[in-house]
Amino acid sequence: MFNSHVELEASLFQCNQCALAQDQNHGPTSYNGTPHSSLAIVGEGPGRVEDEYGVPLVGPSGQLLDKALASVGITRDLIYTTNIVKCRPRGNRTPTVEEGLFCANIWLDAEMKLVRPRIIIALGSVALKYLHHSNARITKDRGAWFETKYDIPAIATYHPAYLLRLNGKELVKAKWEVYYDFKAAVDKVLALEPNTSLKSDLPPNLLEQYAPRRQSRLKQPAGKI
Repeated sequence: MFNSHVELEASLFQCNQCALAQDQNHGPTSYNGTPHSSLAIVGEGPGRVEDEYGVPLVGPSGQLLDKALASVGITRDLIYTTNIVKCRPRGNRTPTVEEGLFCANIWLDAEMKLVRPRIIIALGSVALKYLHHSNARITKDRGAWFETKYDIPAIATYHPAYLLRLNGKELVKAKWEVYYDFKAAVDKVLALEPNTSLKSDLPPNLLEQYAPRRQSRLKQPAGKI
């Protein structure tokens, strides 16, 4: 369908095929990182910060994600990060399974055909349900490997937004579970491609990197919040 990520992204930014796109704030969001990575992270949907910057997981959840990834030797510039749903749901709510199915059938499927990562990490329930099956549960199925429809193995773990809502012993337990899930993904990538590099010497400042895109998007008339 698309011959390059440049072509795909240009088409994505013009998308208005669903109610979320028509009720959007600053437009669809794309990906960050590199489309040439062996590891892809698939989140749920953009929040306010992501909507402004046009890329996934750069707000508070993304900053927590960066810390968790750093603990297992990953920086975001050397992996591919995207979302199931490209437009911000009103009120920062979690996208529905139906919204995820509609959007991902168009855009995520096209992305995965271009990227062809060796391993996928699914963040949260919406990503798990799309990549695995509709009855999957993040509390039951996280940490277990499954095969996606792309013939790419995947592992699911908690979305960082979930961790931000926890405290005390629950937070400590969940953080360790995320660590071990990420570590399992890294180990599998390195088993498949021993020479793969997932960490750069200078971690990217994503907010700085995408600041020009934010300025451009904020100049556009925003939709309803």
